[in-house]
Amino acid sequence: MARSVYSPDFKHEASQLVVARGVSVAQASRDLDVHATVLRRWVREFGSSGQDGFPGKGQLKPEDEEVRSLGREVAKLTAERDILKNYSGPTPACAR
Repeated sequence: MARSVYSPDFKHEASQLVVARGVSVAQASRDLDVHATVLRRWVREFGSSGQDGFPGKGQLKPEDEEVRSLGREVAKLTAERDILKNYSGPTPACAR
């Protein structure tokens, strides 16, 4: 069975159906033809992140993007530090 892919707008509307309108997860999952576990996860993500909970395919939540950016910066600074730590200065000319 192929995996279903739902748009962020669909996830948002499905979550709103449960949260704002008070429809039960079981009823909404039957109406939308989505498994109840999937719908519960969408509602949980919507509740914790709002509209940012569903950034879309290939996109990250703003806080996850910041964590990734800071990780790259830490790796760069660590590499620069290690280069400087291993630098022993200019080598003297060979004495003849």
